[in-house]
Amino acid sequence: MEPLLIMVLLVIPGILAWAFQALSVRGAVREASVPGDYAADLPPISILKPLRGLDDNLFQNLESFCRLDYPRYEILFCLQHQNDLARRVVQKIIEKYPERELRIIIEPCTAGLNPKVNNLIPAYRASSYEHILISDSNVSVRPGYLREIVRRIGDPSVGLVSNLIRGRGGRTLGSLFENLHLNSFVMGSVCFLDRFMHTPCVIGKSMLMRKKDLEAVGGLRAFKDVLAEDYIIGRQMHRQGKKVVLSSHMIDNVNDYWSIGRFLNRHTRWGKLRWQIGGFRYLSEILTNAVFMSWIPTLIWGASAPTLAFGLSVSALKSLYDFLLGRRIGSDLATGAYLLSPLKDLVIGIIWFVPMLSSSVEWRGNRYLIGKDSRLSPVPVSIRPSLRHRLTAVIRARLA
Repeated sequence: MEPLLIMVLLVIPGILAWAFQALSVRGAVREASVPGDYAADLPPISILKPLRGLDDNLFQNLESFCRLDYPRYEILFCLQHQNDLARRVVQKIIEKYPERELRIIIEPCTAGLNPKVNNLIPAYRASSYEHILISDSNVSVRPGYLREIVRRIGDPSVGLVSNLIRGRGGRTLGSLFENLHLNSFVMGSVCFLDRFMHTPCVIGKSMLMRKKDLEAVGGLRAFKDVLAEDYIIGRQMHRQGKKVVLSSHMIDNVNDYWSIGRFLNRHTRWGKLRWQIGGFRYLSEILTNAVFMSWIPTLIWGASAPTLAFGLSVSALKSLYDFLLGRRIGSDLATGAYLLSPLKDLVIGIIWFVPMLSSSVEWRGNRYLIGKDSRLSPVPVSIRPSLRHRLTAVIRARLA
């Protein structure tokens, strides 16, 4: 029983992390429920929408930005190619809301290796206003969204405002996994870092800035070869002495039809960028994955009454925690979906090891090597055959 007791002790940090994350999220939700004074000055805003293909709920997501309760703003829909399927959706939006300042910017850009930044650069150049908002295409917002975040950037010492992100939808297993992860690990970690560690953790779903503050850290082109451009922009502004503020106004990241493959690809990529940015701090993530840690005894010593009871107990506790957290943030996930939380955490636990074995990432059909601070470089053609050879050798050895 002594080895099992050691594993029980190793799970305690993860359970304590849940408690601190729950307190952080609770504080953020309470703050959001308190009416704030809107800024007297409501500056015009340029909203940059990088688009590629048909995201889940794309028309409704884009339409939510046309219904904002805000006196003046423009939306620039950024496309790299004329034949992108998102173009037809944008044209329907423009036809439905002729009173809004809506423009399509179609311009191929190969300035860097980050395709999202490439998409944004032409729209940024064409934008009309000093305040810019970068917002992803899979985001849906409420009418008061702009008024709420603008009041935070009214303080001249604030350089960037980001938002809490809530996962909604979920019609496939991959999308359920994604929304469970957004509403637990991501939501909890961002709130914990903001409230207890006073460390900005910017997620690029929503980023409000002034052009002059972005230009002070090099402009978009400074991040054209960076995978985690959102996080690094926030970090650079923080280092320049500007405050990076997390708004408690929650926006929705709509995920309906994700495959398991897409979920695995996304979080393998995210794990690699966190490893390259955080270094040894990344090691703490496995200790906070209490579900994964609790099933290690069963894996090592086999299934027995004590090991199974340990794994099942922690898994049940995690399902309950995620359910209560989901209720707190107004998640639309069905109650039964939270039974998948332990399985999702086991998958995330396995993914955690991948960054230590591979430094390449696949993103939007391109493969890159990822280095320090998530800086990208092309994968040399010369090493691809050797990688395939190594993979084939491993498979053959396993099957022998």
